[in-house]
Amino acid sequence: MWLAGGGLKKGFVLGETDDFSYNVVSDPVPVYDLQATVMHLLGIDHKRLTFKFQGRHFRLTDVHGELVEKILA
Repeated sequence: MWLAGGGLKKGFVLGETDDFSYNVVSDPVPVYDLQATVMHLLGIDHKRLTFKFQGRHFRLTDVHGELVEKILA
């Protein structure tokens, strides 16, 4: 995924794939962590953002989601 602007390090590459770009070799970033980081950059607290579905409050990042501080400026 390509991200640019808004609080990210300039020219920074995180992670590495194999020769066929199929498997992650180093520094994998789960979807929950990516969502939490993007929401942090937008000024939204991912732990407080909930929606109600079938009488229960859910978070977009569920019980997961940590900031990927390596890419933050």
